[in-house]
Amino acid sequence: MWGIIPAAGMGSRIQPLAFSKELLPVGSSLNGNSERPRAVSEYLIERMVKAGVQKICFVISPGKSDILNYYGGNALSASIFYAMQPKPAGLCDAIFQALPLIPRDDHVCIGLPDTIWFPENGLASLPEGVLSLLLFPVEHPENFDAVMTSERDEVLEVRVKQRPAATNWVWGALKMPGYVLNDLHELWIQRQDEYLGTLINEYLARGGHAYGIRAGECYVDVGTLNGYREALQILDGCAAQARKP
Repeated sequence: MWGIIPAAGMGSRIQPLAFSKELLPVGSSLNGNSERPRAVSEYLIERMVKAGVQKICFVISPGKSDILNYYGGNALSASIFYAMQPKPAGLCDAIFQALPLIPRDDHVCIGLPDTIWFPENGLASLPEGVLSLLLFPVEHPENFDAVMTSERDEVLEVRVKQRPAATNWVWGALKMPGYVLNDLHELWIQRQDEYLGTLINEYLARGGHAYGIRAGECYVDVGTLNGYREALQILDGCAAQARKP
């Protein structure tokens, strides 16, 4: 299984930084007996690996060679590859830069590298053979892509940063077969959507199917200062829980 991590954005909401926002230190990890700072994007890699991802493609911009220097060719048990987005052109354009690497008969997971979410095995709850969205409850869904679903978890509509959102469940990661990614790309060529949510809506309108799985517990966008503080609080709480006998 493949993973795609779009990491070409400038991160203007949390700049200025001396490095790419995907390498922002959040929390720490143990390496033997030593503790080291942990880049925020490592959390997504960990969650992808737990779901069975073996190969990950980072989509970067020309000015983000520090991500390549940081990860090199592997992270945890996954092999790392890189694709280039020559100029900023939205999330959809970034994701499709990795398309030549993805076999049609394989599955692919997509997540955002400046987010931290739980449970860690959330991607493993998504079904195979169909476009599926991992959903999380948030306090301000109007700041995200809110996902309307039926009683059978079928996605009815994605509301991209709309007021009212009508639901507090938003997507935080996706999984789909490679051929669905190809179908979305062919549709995007006709439309040039900036947002993945509007592209999914058109995919559904043309007879496609998607499922929204409400398996998420908490979701934090670390791309803002408030999100960064919230992420630290959540990780501190998890660490305290782990220390309990």
